[in-house]
Amino acid sequence: MTMIQLQGLGLSFPHKTCFSDFNGSIEWGQRIAIVGDNGSGKSSLLRILNGQLVPNEGAICTSAQIGIGYLEQVLDDEQFSGGERVNRALSVALAQATDLLLLDEPTNHLDTDNRRSLSRMLQNYRGSIVLVTHDEALMNQVCDTIWHVGEDKITVFQGRYADYLAEQQLQRELLEKKLATIKRAQQDTHDALMKEQERASHAKKRGEINIKNRKWATIKSPTKLGRGNTTSGRKQSEISEQRRDLIAQLDQLPSMELIVPRFHLDSQKTKQTVMQITNGTISYADRTTPLLENINLSVLQGERLALVGANGSGKSTLARAIARHPNIIQSGDWILPSPQYIGYLDQHYANLKPQETVLQALSNVVTHWTQRELRRHLSDFLFRQNDVVQNRVSTLSGGEKARLSLACIAACPPQLLILDELTNNLDRRMRQHMIEIMRNYPGALLLISHDEDFLEQISNVQRYILRK
Repeated sequence: MTMIQLQGLGLSFPHKTCFSDFNGSIEWGQRIAIVGDNGSGKSSLLRILNGQLVPNEGAICTSAQIGIGYLEQVLDDEQFSGGERVNRALSVALAQATDLLLLDEPTNHLDTDNRRSLSRMLQNYRGSIVLVTHDEALMNQVCDTIWHVGEDKITVFQGRYADYLAEQQLQRELLEKKLATIKRAQQDTHDALMKEQERASHAKKRGEINIKNRKWATIKSPTKLGRGNTTSGRKQSEISEQRRDLIAQLDQLPSMELIVPRFHLDSQKTKQTVMQITNGTISYADRTTPLLENINLSVLQGERLALVGANGSGKSTLARAIARHPNIIQSGDWILPSPQYIGYLDQHYANLKPQETVLQALSNVVTHWTQRELRRHLSDFLFRQNDVVQNRVSTLSGGEKARLSLACIAACPPQLLILDELTNNLDRRMRQHMIEIMRNYPGALLLISHDEDFLEQISNVQRYILRK
C-alpha cells in the first residue's frame, strides 16, 4: 500500500541539476536507503519529503495524514558530545515518527554500541524508513530498497545495498567486456582496410610496370576499390557508434571504482616531539569538576594517534583543548605547537563561514595567493568549475564541507593535524581519498574516529583510550 507518491519530481540549483522527472513511491513498511556522491542532492531529497524544501517540478501526494520524524545531519549543542546529541535527536524523531522516519546520517558520531542499538531499533520499527547514510553495514541490516541519486536522475533498485553493489559491478564488467570486443572488431576492420589498401597499392605498381613493359594492366578498377573503402568505412562508423553507446552506458553507472587522490598535504619540518602532555587535566571554564584527569600522551613527528572511547568520554573536548579552545582550562604539563601550526577539523566544520564562497574561504587563509594559485589548489580538492567555486559554504553538503575544510588546512601545512570524525558524511570515493591522504601524510596526526576500518586502513595508528 502506498504511503507517499512522487510524480515527476525534480530538483535543481543554479549550479547543477540533482534529478528530474522522478516517479516513485514510499510504501507502508518500506525501508529505503538514499545513496550517491557528496553533493548529489540526497539530503535535499530528504528535506523535500519532510516538507522543508519545495521541489522545482513535480508533486508529492500523501495518502493520509502521517506522523513524520526527521533527524537532520548536523546538530549543534556544545553541552553534549556528538554521539549524545544524535541520541537525543533520535529520541525526539522517534516520538514523532508514528508512520515515517526520515534519517540523515544517523550513525555520525555514534560509537560501536550505539550503532548496534540504532540498527536493532530500526529493524524493529514498524513504520516506513527513508535513510541517507554512507554506513554500508546499517543499510544492509535495515534497508530493502536503494534510491541512487546521480547523473541528473534517481535510479531505484529493489534489494539490499550489497546486492546493489554486486549488480552495478556485474553491469560494469559486462559493458567493459562488450567494449573490449568492439575494440577488437574495430582493430580487425582497420587491419582489413590497411591490407586492402596495401594490396591495391601493390597491384597499382604491378600495373604501372606492365604498362611500361607494354603488357596488359592488372590494376583493380577505381569503382571496386571505392566500394571496398566505402564498406570498410561504414563498418568503422558502425563500430564507433556502438562504442560511443557502450561508453555512455558505462558513464551512466554509479561510479564504483575508487579514484587515485589528486590532492595532497605537505608537512612542515619540526622537532622530534610535536606534542606532549604529562599529568594533564582539562575542565570547562564554567565548571569546577574536571572532565578528564591524568592525561599522559605524546606524539612524535610522523606518528598517528587515535583518541578512542565511548560517546561522552571526552575525546572531542581533549582535541579542542590541544587546539587551544578558549573555554577549556588546562592544568599539568602541556607542550604543544603554536596555534598557527595546528590544523583542526572539528565535527561541524566551524572553520568555515556559511556566507562565504568556496573561493573566499580559501583566499582568507592564504591572502597572498593569486587567483590562479587559489583555483589550482581548489581543483586538487575537486572544486573545479567556475560556478562550483562561487557556491556559498551554506549550500555545500557535509562531505563537500569536509573537503573544503581540508583544502583550507592544507594551504597552510600544520605541524599537528587534528581530525575529529573525518569520515562523517563522506561518500565511498571521498572516504578512500582521505585514507590515501592520511597514509602518506608525513606530519603528526591526531585522529578521533569510531570508524575502525578507517583507522586500520590508514595503518600504524596508535590508540589512546579514554573512559568515562
